[in-house]
Amino acid sequence: MGLGVAHKLISSHLVSGQMRPGEPIELVIDQTLSQDATGTMVMLECEAFGIDRVRTQVSVQYVDHNLIQADYKNPDDHLFLLSACRRFGIWFSPPGNGVSHPVHMESFGIPGKTLLGADSHTCAGGSLGMLAIGAGGLQIALAMAGEPFALAMPKILGVELTGSLPDWVSAKDVILEMLRRHTVKGGVGRIIEYYGPGLASLSAMDRHVIANMGQELGATTSVFPADTMVERFLQQQQRGADFVPLTADPDTRYDEHDAIDLSTLEPLIACPGSPDKVVPVREVAGRKIYQSYIGSSANPGLRDFEVPARMVEGRRIAPGVSFDVNPTTRQVVENLVASGAIAKLIHAGARLHQTGCNGCIGMGQAPATGRISLRTVPRNFTGRSGTEDDQVYLCSPETATSSALAGEIVDPRDAGIDYPRYRDPDHVMINRSLLVAPIEDGRGVELERGPNIRPLPEFIPVGEVLEAPVLLKTGDNVSTDEILPAGVEVLPLRSNIPEISKHAFRRIDPSFYERALANPARSCFVIGGANYGQGSSREHAAMAPAYLGVRCIVAKSFARIHRRNLINFGVLPLLFVDGAEAANIDVLDVLHIDAPLQQLAAGSAVQLINRTKQRGIALRHDITPEELDTLQAGGLINRVRRKLLGAVPAR
Repeated sequence: MGLGVAHKLISSHLVSGQMRPGEPIELVIDQTLSQDATGTMVMLECEAFGIDRVRTQVSVQYVDHNLIQADYKNPDDHLFLLSACRRFGIWFSPPGNGVSHPVHMESFGIPGKTLLGADSHTCAGGSLGMLAIGAGGLQIALAMAGEPFALAMPKILGVELTGSLPDWVSAKDVILEMLRRHTVKGGVGRIIEYYGPGLASLSAMDRHVIANMGQELGATTSVFPADTMVERFLQQQQRGADFVPLTADPDTRYDEHDAIDLSTLEPLIACPGSPDKVVPVREVAGRKIYQSYIGSSANPGLRDFEVPARMVEGRRIAPGVSFDVNPTTRQVVENLVASGAIAKLIHAGARLHQTGCNGCIGMGQAPATGRISLRTVPRNFTGRSGTEDDQVYLCSPETATSSALAGEIVDPRDAGIDYPRYRDPDHVMINRSLLVAPIEDGRGVELERGPNIRPLPEFIPVGEVLEAPVLLKTGDNVSTDEILPAGVEVLPLRSNIPEISKHAFRRIDPSFYERALANPARSCFVIGGANYGQGSSREHAAMAPAYLGVRCIVAKSFARIHRRNLINFGVLPLLFVDGAEAANIDVLDVLHIDAPLQQLAAGSAVQLINRTKQRGIALRHDITPEELDTLQAGGLINRVRRKLLGAVPAR
């Protein structure tokens, strides 16, 4: 039996383990990326590990999240990151240079390589035939130190693409169709591999759109072959020498299978609250909108701005609509200026913003109270935009633009506009001059610390007996935005764990921080539902609860990245054997687990006792020996310190 692209990528980087679904494996990591909302912690962790210089082939630090300089915090952190890049031998992409994923694709992505990123949408790199995986910052720091990346071998879901997209249907509709079919939980424990004749009509940047939002499916990553379309992209970027062909063998068999006839798709839209609430645009047409927003890592290519520019040429945005344009890289901006697309957009009434994540992470551009915002971003969790009662819909640039012109949701097929056919040019303007290359020897470089950068707190192992109250109970599909919000108010505190912890769980229970401080045990449980911790890779959503005394989270299931982040900071992620048992636990019930770490070592079963209700509840776990070692040390930082220095904090 032949190998697919995913298996070829894994086998060529396999350090240990067997490529059988569920088996622990370790992979060599060629490249890493981090962004400024996660990168400050990555650099502090590199310092804590005693790294002199990164041992990857390429590591890049991007500044794309915290661009609003309302006070000293963000600019101080930018300088800290620049100094850390000089210290540890890392490329630096400064503020205004663009969103990490498309810039990495333009300048650093290479078929056949592994890429580990401290951003959940690192999976976008799969568009070039890379094995690109998002992870927590601690695991990025370890990869930068030359350590392999550990994970459970995923299943491979093969998705055969046939046909070609009709007019007014684009790559965003492909991934929305996947979300409609599989939901935000359907990709958990899987790599999604796209193949088939339909790929011939999808550019490398179209594939970026699809691979990027594989994260919203819960997938470990998505992969595409490195074929002629990828070669054409690298030639366009003046990096043709980096092309390495990588395709699936003809007799490849996948663990699971799906198929999409691209010619049958229509414009789709995800309704507010979750990326998988997908319906045809025609079903919600006519709803009045306040905002229409194009750009983000989920629609970052030239065509995602050129097509809207051609749609609005000679027209005006509807009165009362904010048409927000967020170019994704400096290179994209320069080419849009050269082509005249920027002028067309501005003349029609667009608001032009700097290159960066911006409103996608609630960093400005918040919609008005209760009003509809159409966005080409990857996520629409409630409140993520910065407005608590937002109404954010996810759609293609074509749908967003036709709706901005009409002032209401419009199926672009019904907009009365001739379809603007677009093909990426063979040659574009290239400008990499603002990327700061690593210096040869940074051992003498001092890290520049602003007053908001605080030392990492100590995390201690779980004790011989875990008995503590339940301080919070959640529903299904709780996102990391609900556990610890992003946005203008919170993200600048990412280097200050005591301060950022004040915002933990505030969207679920605004009193959690005060109750955690008042808890005399300084230990507590959280009870979660299914897919607990979906969304962003930010490790602060594990670190802040751990800092406040959360020692164990019992849930029906966990999102992959957040589960590992919990382990990395010493928090036990345990699973109900019967999810219905969650109904037998209430907030303030006192729960007891005797010798929890010994139970984890003894097998997959864990016995929990609800002292308040005098009821035993069967739990299970899927913790690997390596993860158990981490928990026994009180977290990954302690484990590495123990390895290097023989020191672990006392229980």
